[in-house]
Amino acid sequence: MQQDLEQLNFNPTSTDGEKYCDLDRSTAGYDYDLPEELIAQNPAVPRDSSKLLVVNSTSKNNISSPLHHIFRDLPDILRPGDLLIMNDTKVLSARLHGRKSTGAKLEVLLLEEREQNCWLALVKPGKRFKIGSQIFFEAPGFDGKLTATVIDSDKATGGRVLKFDVPSAQSLVQLLDTFGEVPLPPYITQSQASDEQYQTVYANTPGAVAAPTAGLHFTPELLDTLEKKGINRAFITLHVGVGTFRPVEVEDVTTHTMHSEWIEVPPATVEKIKATQQKGGRIIAVGTTVVRALEGAAAETGEIREFCGKTNLFIYPGFKWRVIEGLITNFHLPRSSLLMLVSALIGRKNLLNIYKEAINEKYRFYSFGDAMLILPEKEKSCSS
Repeated sequence: MQQDLEQLNFNPTSTDGEKYCDLDRSTAGYDYDLPEELIAQNPAVPRDSSKLLVVNSTSKNNISSPLHHIFRDLPDILRPGDLLIMNDTKVLSARLHGRKSTGAKLEVLLLEEREQNCWLALVKPGKRFKIGSQIFFEAPGFDGKLTATVIDSDKATGGRVLKFDVPSAQSLVQLLDTFGEVPLPPYITQSQASDEQYQTVYANTPGAVAAPTAGLHFTPELLDTLEKKGINRAFITLHVGVGTFRPVEVEDVTTHTMHSEWIEVPPATVEKIKATQQKGGRIIAVGTTVVRALEGAAAETGEIREFCGKTNLFIYPGFKWRVIEGLITNFHLPRSSLLMLVSALIGRKNLLNIYKEAINEKYRFYSFGDAMLILPEKEKSCSS
């Protein structure tokens, strides 16, 4: 069942009595200037050589000076007994190039599968692309053509619903690596990155059209080191949609309608979270997608539970946290829902000040950029 939780579990004041000002609820309060040269066009090589800005917060009114590290330092920053929650979604080769019956070229970006081989997609150019129109795709080494027919339109996205005619006993997903390519975000315009570099090393469940970018910094060697140090991990799945890049277009944040994304929080992950909490360990989300999945799964009952379905949970300052205590995240676009989510954890003013320092220190921003680790406000000690 799709959740409708935008106004659920929000408080006008924080637990330490901090009142939220008008700018916390105004999109204008989440604006900042970023030099274009700091928008990362290629990933760090190796992945864990990216910068890591560590924020140790004691309260939303008193954030200690950020500490500058390299991402591979993570095992020495976290503590035995901590639990990292990761998103194992895998990015689809969701960008396809085709032609109309007239021969005119088209670009198709798949957004989500509505039913078997029927996909909501953005078609460019597509303003006059009416129901019944066809698109033809070709690929080297593939015997024949792949065809899609427009069967509906979607007002919310401006997209089209395409029904793909695929060979019997096959699905479009099985053909995407043949016909498509992994789509990079629109602000990455001069990249030499391979498709593999826009996947996490633990990507396992196909379905996303964008990567959970906080996870791009991990290498197999770093995961091994974390495990040897007693820092555990578990997984959720959230299939990241194109809506994650879109700015909040309303001025009043509280009136924004969040896009929906499919999530799964499995029983094994719930068990690990509860066991970690009982022992005094810290729950640290790797990325905002993990935050949405865990808090979305916990919002209705007040505690973490297994969940499979869609969530449109929108997190902004005043949100009452149920599960996560720390966060690993990249640096996000101005006026984005992701910036508002991180502000809900450490405060909008604090976050913007931290971004100023990151800019001054030439951190790289967005999907292929550097990372930030926000540690819990209150120290905890693990029991034996």
